[in-house]
Amino acid sequence: MINTVETAVKPNRKKGQLGAIWKRFKKNPLAVAGLIIVSLLILLAAFADVIAPADGNIPGYNRQDWSRQRQFPSAEHIFGTDNVGRDIFHRIAHGARISLLVGLVVVSVGMTIGVTLGSISGFYGGWRENIIMRFIDIILAVPNILIAIIIAGALGPGLINVMIAVGIGAIPGYARIVRGQVLSVRDQEFVEAARSIGANDFRLIRKHVLPNCMAPIIVEASMGMAGAILSAAGLSFIGVGLQPPTAEWGAMLSAGRGFLLAGYWHMTLFPGIFIAAIVFSFNMIGDGLRDALDPRLRGASFSKRKFKRVLAQRAARGEEGGRA
Repeated sequence: MINTVETAVKPNRKKGQLGAIWKRFKKNPLAVAGLIIVSLLILLAAFADVIAPADGNIPGYNRQDWSRQRQFPSAEHIFGTDNVGRDIFHRIAHGARISLLVGLVVVSVGMTIGVTLGSISGFYGGWRENIIMRFIDIILAVPNILIAIIIAGALGPGLINVMIAVGIGAIPGYARIVRGQVLSVRDQEFVEAARSIGANDFRLIRKHVLPNCMAPIIVEASMGMAGAILSAAGLSFIGVGLQPPTAEWGAMLSAGRGFLLAGYWHMTLFPGIFIAAIVFSFNMIGDGLRDALDPRLRGASFSKRKFKRVLAQRAARGEEGGRA
């Protein structure tokens, strides 16, 4: 009977927690706007083949038409065409797939390795912590974009190489966050209770320590998506990432800059807008998740109206105290 009651209560408790998180998340209008933009970009990437279907052996987004090169936005080509007559909107739609894939893979690689290293260093301490964290400090001493340029330059251009290059630079952030969280959790009573009944270290970390560290990991992952997409676009822009004719936003931006002074502004404007939009959206989502997953932070984010009300209350208390 007790087991039946527990199984009935746990889903309701979990549902209630998710509902409370979503309720707090909705109070941040920028975070909701970011979520809407990311959702629209995901739909754009999912239906890219419908927007620009393949034509024989040539993909629709790579179809060249020299009679329509460098056309400005119109009803037929809403974002215009590039220097070889390819539709820019079609290429942006397919480029959304690459950007989202790069962000997802980089975050997955960085999270997997970083969480593992951070958990080991924080839980065991001692010589393990010294070795791992000194390695992390070495990586942090070099800017992420420089590490990515060095690795991408050594491995050569290509999608997989770009994801490896950017993913290595994402590891230290997760490792340091998880280490700090594990240090604050590992000596608490519920961990000691689980250890006293015979739980091994792997079970303690997996079942009791890491679940209490998920909030900052989720926030770091959402903001890491923005950083990964921006780094991949930067590598393609300087020529060490994805190469033409791949429809990647950074490569499109690089290809269009040569025609900017000639007045063909649309070739750089639209890829730049989409890069800025997706980076902004993931950053806003991360900011909203930070406030939603940690309600204690809400006290520090006063609105102007609330701030004025608090000042008025304090002034009223001061007047009452003076009269007394």
